[in-house]
Amino acid sequence: MPFPNQRFIPTRMDMTESLPAALDTVIDPISGKGLIASGRSTAPRFDDGTVSVVVDVTGLSGDARSKLEAAVKQALIAVPGVETVRVAMTAEKRGRKIIAVGSGKGGVGKSTLSANLAVALKRMGKKVGLVDADIYGPSQSKLLSTEGMRPTAQGDKMDPVMSPFGVPMLSMGQLVKPGQAIAWRGPMAANALGQLIDADWGDTEILILDLPPGTGDIQLTMVQKYKPVGAIIISTPQDLSLIDATRAVTFFNQANVPIIGMVENMAGYACPHCGEISDPFGQGGAQAAAMSMALGFLGRIPLDIDIRTKSDAGTPPAADEDDTIFAGLATKVLAWLNPAKPASFT
Repeated sequence: MPFPNQRFIPTRMDMTESLPAALDTVIDPISGKGLIASGRSTAPRFDDGTVSVVVDVTGLSGDARSKLEAAVKQALIAVPGVETVRVAMTAEKRGRKIIAVGSGKGGVGKSTLSANLAVALKRMGKKVGLVDADIYGPSQSKLLSTEGMRPTAQGDKMDPVMSPFGVPMLSMGQLVKPGQAIAWRGPMAANALGQLIDADWGDTEILILDLPPGTGDIQLTMVQKYKPVGAIIISTPQDLSLIDATRAVTFFNQANVPIIGMVENMAGYACPHCGEISDPFGQGGAQAAAMSMALGFLGRIPLDIDIRTKSDAGTPPAADEDDTIFAGLATKVLAWLNPAKPASFT
């Protein structure tokens, strides 16, 4: 038993059980179920006496949102050990679908895939935008030839920069000096990325979110607050990369974000002199991993010098008329988004 006036310090197990239970005592006014049972919220996060929770208020009036926020705070502050409650209210943006592109580690080609997927979707007639959420290593400005172009703002919202390929985009690389290191803690980084996603995207239908590598707080904040309709996981074929990709799949599953499918990058190399195919990173690992986890497999991207040189030059291969690799990937993504409506190029 603690001494008088001694602060109660809960264990992680205490909070893992008690916080979701307390949150589920708050009733969703539409479904009549608890907030977690109804999908309005996921398990809160606890750190040194502070609880942070994201609540989806889609479809609720302003008065209902205020009452729901008050009820959440009242339920959570009553849990022993809780000193402060922070509630983030989020609502689904109707008509705009966010697709997160993630990986369990860096260096697997996630940004190149994101840029080319956006360009391929644009070529298929979709109104698509791109957010470079890799705040510590932004590269989309180079990949889409927007280096040196700074976004403007109207009121409290930024205007995306238009790339030469018809894809509007925003990146931290457009807001800092070239080569400048970004030394921000998690909350600062998450707030900055929120401004990129909340920019004035106009009539954009699909927003590609190029997430930072890994499964930390920034990624969790993004997916909880902005609720992607689906996630694409990219991996190279070797075992070490697949282990990290499996962690990314687990992360999105825990955040209740459906997995669109996995992509295997650097899959096979054709010698430019003799044409012989070799597999320096292995073969088929991502497809086998997808099958073992009952996930879709979206295709392979070869280890190709043409993809590398065009990406470095800011001319994504997906913009080429003869592109089949990224066009095939985009076709599968659209089929997942709209299973009853076939995709076609314009």
